[in-house]
Amino acid sequence: MSAKKVLAILVGGGPAPGINAVISAAAIEAINEGFEVLGIQDGFKWLMREDLSKARPLRIEDVSRIHLDGGSMLGTARDNPTKSETSLRAVVSTLQALGVTHLVTIGGDDTALSSSSVASTSNYQIHTVHVPKTIDNDLPLPNHIPTFGYQTARHYGVEMVGNLMEDARSTKRWFIVVAMGRKAGYLALGIGKAAGATLTVIGEEFGNEIISFSRICDIVEGAIIKRRALRRPYGVAVLAEGLIEKLDPQEMADLQDVERDEHGHIRFAEVDLARKVKAEVQGRLSQRGIRITITNKNIGYELRCAAPIPFDMAYCRDLGYSAIRYLLNGGSGAMISVQGGRMVALPFDDIRDPQTGKTRIRLVNVESEGFRVAREYMIRLEGEDFEDPAWIEKLATAGKLSVTEFTERFQYLSAAAPMKK
Repeated sequence: MSAKKVLAILVGGGPAPGINAVISAAAIEAINEGFEVLGIQDGFKWLMREDLSKARPLRIEDVSRIHLDGGSMLGTARDNPTKSETSLRAVVSTLQALGVTHLVTIGGDDTALSSSSVASTSNYQIHTVHVPKTIDNDLPLPNHIPTFGYQTARHYGVEMVGNLMEDARSTKRWFIVVAMGRKAGYLALGIGKAAGATLTVIGEEFGNEIISFSRICDIVEGAIIKRRALRRPYGVAVLAEGLIEKLDPQEMADLQDVERDEHGHIRFAEVDLARKVKAEVQGRLSQRGIRITITNKNIGYELRCAAPIPFDMAYCRDLGYSAIRYLLNGGSGAMISVQGGRMVALPFDDIRDPQTGKTRIRLVNVESEGFRVAREYMIRLEGEDFEDPAWIEKLATAGKLSVTEFTERFQYLSAAAPMKK
């Protein structure tokens, strides 16, 4: 008789639409292949505390219809076992006490690192496979392959921003919207581009620069002035959350003391970028006698536990199934992807940054045609706005500035704008 096979499934990091579909597909396929399947509650949290009580058997009837639901039936947590050797060994010993021979982790880059560390710390007695999940779309997959949850988050984000666009038009106001995305601007750009937002600003535009808070405000203020000159005194600006990490900490004193999570990341929810930009831009305009209503809005939490759209339902079933097939074929220590309809395993060593030891981050390619198209349809101050003296005067008048003041204040923004074809 073959040795007993016990599969554990856990979820780490922030929620993303489709988690339950991965759990469902992985559990059903594993049970059908003779595994005993355990669901581990709240990621690595209780394993780090050597608490066996948070593991429960999963049966097919427990998971057969959960692929339709948002959230995570197993919960999720950001507890990080790689912070100490003691925590990591506690995780491994607890899994071994449960008889676990195989582990499926579902999460982002930090959970992927934890999965890899469990495999190595157990001397590869626990076979691990990671299913990449994040609405940020920033894991190192091929450019045409999204991370699961991104498409659903974008879908509902577009609905929200589309509604704000109509509210802006109806009430003649502006909205400053910040969309989640710790490092990469995919979600902000995807939402802004599809919804036809007035403009979208992402961190990748600035390369490795440290940027000033006033520069972000200048971009938004410049767009507001340009819209006023076009007799459209309303709009929606979408900003990527990752802009916060681009800011000079000396200028943004709030970044000095904000709470950080288990992985050392700033809790971006504690830094209200939308409110700060709104207050600064509205204050500038008010001082010049321009009365304008600006409303700030953060979106992200509304998207993370949404019920997955059919794309993510189907995609996540593929991923869950492929994870089990990979383990059954003797695989371990890799992240699972589906490319061209086929399962492709990406070894952890291949997706890790050799300098930091962490999973590499995929960023928006600002040289791509897709980004160029997005920029072409935004309302932002461009080089051509400073070529026609009559138009410059109209812009300056809309901003209640002299031509000299307007040019000195905003012309520098055009230097980074893409050339028109």
